[in-house]
Amino acid sequence: MSFGGIYGPTSEAESHRTLHRALELGIDHLDVANIYGNGVSEEVIGSFVKRHPGRFTIATKAGINNGPPRSFDNSPSYLRECLEGSLRRLGVDHVDLFYIHRREQARPIEAVVETLVRLKDEGKIGGIGFSEISPASLERACAVHPIMAVQNEYSLWTRLPELGMIQACKRLGVAFVAFSPLGRGIFSETPLDPATFADTDFRKTNPRFMEPNFSYNRKAITRFADFARMKGHSPVALALAWVLSRGDHVIPIPGTRSAEHLTEAANGAAIQLSQEDLAEIKAILPAGFAHGDRYSEAQAVGPERYC
Repeated sequence: MSFGGIYGPTSEAESHRTLHRALELGIDHLDVANIYGNGVSEEVIGSFVKRHPGRFTIATKAGINNGPPRSFDNSPSYLRECLEGSLRRLGVDHVDLFYIHRREQARPIEAVVETLVRLKDEGKIGGIGFSEISPASLERACAVHPIMAVQNEYSLWTRLPELGMIQACKRLGVAFVAFSPLGRGIFSETPLDPATFADTDFRKTNPRFMEPNFSYNRKAITRFADFARMKGHSPVALALAWVLSRGDHVIPIPGTRSAEHLTEAANGAAIQLSQEDLAEIKAILPAGFAHGDRYSEAQAVGPERYC
């Protein structure tokens, strides 16, 4: 998502430097979507993959029509059209994982799975995934065909998946892919200043980054960052280590447009948290500590709410 410029300007050269660093670190999974940068993110990855074939497994997503107005379309014709466009931009003949980015509520999820099974049978996708769905929807989808992954937001400050989704994925043999595991930058080493956000920045109108919420959140995160440094870690690495500790099926996907930030994030995989560490983190950042909703009312359209 960062390669598309949503969190600030970037370039193909900078993105390619980040992808080179990923290969050096042994990171081999890329997650993208057709709407990130209106196709720019897929094109940037495609131009890199062309020179380094077979080095990454690639997941992309479809189902959102950016409009205006924004809408959701899970029809067979639209999903096929989106997938063909993604394959063309990525320069590949199939993707390893294809997500429904947002559910079209009027269309039964069973029918959507059947569409994806046809694409799988044609060899265009390797596995079926869904993003921002509920445990109940996952149960219905799995009754039609095995689901490879569910991608929902999950981090120390977004804990909703603990109320059923992480458990459902474990029970059903589905990978849980945690996006925004660093809280859209709130856990970064350099303190954020919302006053510097561009008007196009997703966080500009996000409740958690607006006052007075942001000041309360920064105070809590500062305590966590101090604890991380006391333990000899960066707050980024410790926040990712916490997500990794949630289960063997939980896979965080930190986004970045910087090779340096990617290196810092990768350090989280080497941290083994003790029960004492987890208890300390829980005391500093208990579930529900964050001030403000994770989405504004406009941003919240599409994700399935439960519990």
